[in-house]
Amino acid sequence: MSGKKSTVDIYKLLEKSNCRECGYPTCMAFAAAVFQGRSHLKDCPRLDPAVAEAEGGAPAKTVDPGEEINKALEEFRAQMKDVDLEARAKVLGGRYANGRLILKILGKDFGVDNAGKIHTDIHVNPWVAAPFFAYVLHGQGVEPSGEWISLRELEGGQPLYGLFVQRVEQPIRKVADAYPDLFADMVDLFGGKEVEPAYQSDISVVLQVLPKVPIMVCYWRPEDGMESNFNLFFDANANKNLPTQALYTLSGGLGNMFEKLALRHGVAV
Repeated sequence: MSGKKSTVDIYKLLEKSNCRECGYPTCMAFAAAVFQGRSHLKDCPRLDPAVAEAEGGAPAKTVDPGEEINKALEEFRAQMKDVDLEARAKVLGGRYANGRLILKILGKDFGVDNAGKIHTDIHVNPWVAAPFFAYVLHGQGVEPSGEWISLRELEGGQPLYGLFVQRVEQPIRKVADAYPDLFADMVDLFGGKEVEPAYQSDISVVLQVLPKVPIMVCYWRPEDGMESNFNLFFDANANKNLPTQALYTLSGGLGNMFEKLALRHGVAV
């Protein structure tokens, strides 16, 4: 941002109506995203284009998310050589066998050795592999609290929340709308557990994505002319085992898996 030294400087240019049309929950969240280079002033539909052009400067360089994930994986693998896998297994709720730390991810065994090689019988989705490494390397092994909160309530989650709704929750909602058996398959294929509906939802399922990192998915069916709704909730202690960025990445990986699952069953989404 040319000439803008803070998020507040950018916020002063905005309408301050919190219209959410940019994909962020508030104008302040949008201003923070612009200041950090994750969005551009032109993304505000209510700002005069001339002001956006004059104040915004050139848009930030777009980074391919896939490239970012692959770069992170390379860095994680390089760090694995110094990890005491047996000790980490005890902390993280896994087990140690044959030189590997083995953890359950969505009910499936994922093993990793000191060379950073993942051993599993299923396809390794990079969007799940990166949070897996982050958990192995940095997870504190804190037990879940049982309190469910949204991403924006987690430390560092507010600036990500607009993108999270746009790129994670809304696409998964479309899968759930088109694929009525999705929640039954979550329970059957991913080791999920249907629980008492939370937040007045119609369906709530808890997925144990990592041993100490549960995620609750809640779905509200469309009714009386109103669209359906879908939200992901995280345990209040989630940040102690995974940083918020990794939780965001992991959630995107879940969405990707659900979409492929629907397509495998002949459901176009």
